[in-house]
Amino acid sequence: MQENSKIRRNILLNPGPATTTDTVKLAQVVPDICPREREFASMMKKMREDLVRIVHGDLNKYTSVLFCGSGTLNIDVCINSLLPEEKKVLIINNGAYSARAAEICEYYHLPYIDLQFPADQLPDLKTVERTLRENPDIALVHTTHNETGTGILNPIREIGGLVHKYGAVFTVDTTSTYAMRPIDIEKDNIDFCMASAQKGLMAMTGLSFIIGNTEIIRKSAAYPKRSYYCNLYLQYDFFETTGEMHFTPPVQTIYAARQALDEYFAEGEEAKWQRHLSVFEAIHEGLERLGFRDAIRRELQAGLVVSVKYPDDENWDFEKIHDYCYERGFTIYPGKMSAQNTFRLCALGAITADDIKAFFVVLEEALRKHHVRIPVQYL
Repeated sequence: MQENSKIRRNILLNPGPATTTDTVKLAQVVPDICPREREFASMMKKMREDLVRIVHGDLNKYTSVLFCGSGTLNIDVCINSLLPEEKKVLIINNGAYSARAAEICEYYHLPYIDLQFPADQLPDLKTVERTLRENPDIALVHTTHNETGTGILNPIREIGGLVHKYGAVFTVDTTSTYAMRPIDIEKDNIDFCMASAQKGLMAMTGLSFIIGNTEIIRKSAAYPKRSYYCNLYLQYDFFETTGEMHFTPPVQTIYAARQALDEYFAEGEEAKWQRHLSVFEAIHEGLERLGFRDAIRRELQAGLVVSVKYPDDENWDFEKIHDYCYERGFTIYPGKMSAQNTFRLCALGAITADDIKAFFVVLEEALRKHHVRIPVQYL
């Protein structure tokens, strides 16, 4: 991609922000415009509709709401905005990003259940159902689709079916699956999903969005107002009334996101997913050749993030390996598993299997330079 580009192309194997195309980068170079102009509002209206289309949502039932901020802001907005008074949140937690939702409940002093499962295992559906049955005051259930800290894929369709059986609202953090792994918001029993522009859309940081049920958003107008800036109904209502974001939007970032959306639809949902899968397979092939082991069983992985165990070698030093690769245009990232030391390689962004093959040439060089045995060793 962009073989003749004048912009240095780095291959980001971290879990976001992702490698972008030059056309997305350059889309930020636009004439200055006041974001209150009708021209800009018209662009955002089309963008909001396209964000719903990516998850196959009916525009008569679902809408999208844009915010300035990273993906964590979306979790904050959904939890603080969609919980009725004197009701409870259930967090289905098997990783660092679901744990973040529990922290948000703590900060808002919201009643919640932190239903924890091991980070390398799927949530137990029987335990989830028993918790819902025994706590009829649960009105909001939250979990993560792809736990980016590990790469595990949670069974959201099955969880969502249980959530709806017990009359609760289901919010899903799809930050690291949206616009990559196909999602159908209706069939997957999701009421609200969310992402940020720098991941699956392969755009720039600073813009996040929530896609969800319009009727539930309107109903939430009567819920306690726990935040001014991060209130879902207030932002939705301002969009519907004025066509604008409530506060100053990241103008250039939105132009980049618009270009990224155009490129998403040009590539196509299935073709894009197959590209990400080919990158994921190339990552596994390279790891297996060098002897590395996964931290998560392959059949539980989402096809987008691989958590790799540190080898048992006294010469292994992640920072030295990282720096060697970084200096040559490849970024790797530490893991988020408290029980063991890992690093992550991700199949996100505007990259291909050939980029991964080039990366493993560099990684092998790094291992040899620092005298790490190949194939790598585990006790």
